[in-house]
Amino acid sequence: MGERRRSHRQPWRGLVKSPIWRRLCTLVLALMLGSSVIGGVMAQPLVLNSAPVVLDGRPLFDVAATNQINADERADTISGELEDLIENDEGLNVSTETRNKAPVILVDERYLMTVTQNDADLNDVNSPDELATTWALQLDQELETAQAERSNAVLQRRLFYSLGLIVLTLLAHRLIGYLWRRSLRPLLENWVTSRDDGEQSPPAGFNLLLSLILSLIRFGLWLGVITYITTLFPLTRRWSYFFQRQVLEGLLAPNLRLGQTEISIFSLFVLIGILLGLVVVSGIFANFLRSRVLRLTGIDRGLQAAIAVLAKYSMIFVSTVVLLQIWGVDLSSLALIASALGVGIGIGLQNIVKDFGSGFILVFERPIQVGDFVAFGEFQGTVEHIGARSTEIKTLDQVSIIVPNSRFLEQEVINWSHRNPVSRIRVPVGVSYSSDPKDVKQVLIEASYQHPQVLSKPPPLVFFKGFGDSSLDFELLVWIADPPKQLVIKSDLYFSIEAALRQHHIEIPFPQRDLHIRSGQLPLEFPEQLRPGDRL
Repeated sequence: MGERRRSHRQPWRGLVKSPIWRRLCTLVLALMLGSSVIGGVMAQPLVLNSAPVVLDGRPLFDVAATNQINADERADTISGELEDLIENDEGLNVSTETRNKAPVILVDERYLMTVTQNDADLNDVNSPDELATTWALQLDQELETAQAERSNAVLQRRLFYSLGLIVLTLLAHRLIGYLWRRSLRPLLENWVTSRDDGEQSPPAGFNLLLSLILSLIRFGLWLGVITYITTLFPLTRRWSYFFQRQVLEGLLAPNLRLGQTEISIFSLFVLIGILLGLVVVSGIFANFLRSRVLRLTGIDRGLQAAIAVLAKYSMIFVSTVVLLQIWGVDLSSLALIASALGVGIGIGLQNIVKDFGSGFILVFERPIQVGDFVAFGEFQGTVEHIGARSTEIKTLDQVSIIVPNSRFLEQEVINWSHRNPVSRIRVPVGVSYSSDPKDVKQVLIEASYQHPQVLSKPPPLVFFKGFGDSSLDFELLVWIADPPKQLVIKSDLYFSIEAALRQHHIEIPFPQRDLHIRSGQLPLEFPEQLRPGDRL
């Protein structure tokens, strides 16, 4: 699967490495972040003294408050009168006249509203009479359009148009998924990861972010299409406008408090989204720092991983503090919440906190590092990743084992690569009693020198361990510089030793036991209580 995935990305490597595409992706990410910040600022509540007059879910114009009634109540009253008027199948005549030195708007000689000086000031018009004339013309056109939309011919035509639009949206939904899997996702993965050494992987949360982006694109497509379809019919447009107004008021109203600052639900969502984006960006920055910058310094992989982890979490911490300060959240007022969380963490999450603390100790003290070959319990493997809570070890069978960090500090761990990767392995050998020990020693030394991964300095050693039950016991000690291959090297040495012993006619014994049978005296002597012929 990995080979197929790599070959699939090959056509895009030239495009991904192009500086134009990288600048374009950077620009898109910057625009997304900037729009989120602007959205958070725009989400702050505004004090308005006007309200829109709505006809079939379509806002017509804004009216101002008067001395007797506020803007919302005035706009709702006018909107209700218009809804009653359009139910009439006959044509409607909109006119204006002056009453009590103020212009009023009439519909079929029925009073609708009075245009005040506040309305003129709100709409930047010189006089209420001029504004009344403009509104009358607009109302005449809108009422005629509203009555036309209620005809059966228009409704049927728009219904068929909506069904065709839904079919096209389904096709676009599938097309977006196909293009995302075939083009956009590999492009983004190659842009944020480095596959030169085959060891880099996307940062934590990156796959979730990609899935979220795809879901948001599809959700935005359907939301736009459904919103457009609802605007085609008067009844659905009215429901859509009411729903949007209620949702926007609920999202934009400052009904949440963080410290001494009141924010809206929308602002909170934007803040959470930016914080999640900071986590992903920090992971991308850490991968870039490790693969593009620290690799050029020539330092070992363990120190590279430690610096990258420190840079990642430092960036997250500093960015979070700065962002909360910009958002207006007083961090000092959150001390009570932090203390309560501290008590909860101390009681219920103490093991997780212990793993996090152990992770920082492993990063700073570095008893084990990325790339070290360790023996932990019954497992042996190479340290692939040291995270904040756990460490990934890949065994010789290419199986990944996730170990909590605290276990490395509580139990004994054999680190074959610590400070100096050169280590010594032992190869026990047994030969028959008829063999010459000096010849055996020479054969073992020659077999060890023939292996290319056995170091000549320090030289191999042969110890005569003792006399076994069936063999003379020797032990060959050799030095190697690649601990992860010790099992392979030991197996190769056994093959070479067996062939060398066979060539020199040195026997490798197998366990033997001598059985001695002691003879007795005949005839047999019986005790007096037992005589021949008696039954036992």
